[in-house]
Amino acid sequence: MVVDEVLTDRLLHALADSTRRDIVRRCLGEAASVSRLADVYPMSFAAVQKHVAVLERAGLVSKERRGREQLVRSEIDAVRQARQALDQLEATWRGRIERMSDILAEDEGDGTHERDQH
Repeated sequence: MVVDEVLTDRLLHALADSTRRDIVRRCLGEAASVSRLADVYPMSFAAVQKHVAVLERAGLVSKERRGREQLVRSEIDAVRQARQALDQLEATWRGRIERMSDILAEDEGDGTHERDQH
């Protein structure tokens, strides 16, 4: 699977904030109104709305108007896709770290050190 870089950037940006991660968790089981979410966090209603908007742009949540309330629901498929994208990035970086470790081990095995080369 090839990770869409734009989508990955949006996902990483959205999930970089602990409040946004918590909103996704809270809205997994059942939808929550933006006003109910705002009661939970030590920030303004407008700030919570902005967090929800970031999550919505990343596709992690959707909003539905019900009467005067806006209900926020986590998008399960999008959360799964985010997990897959993060797993793929982890595998990529673990591979890079392994290769760097191998190069360093080869360098030490050759007896070559940067200070010896000067």
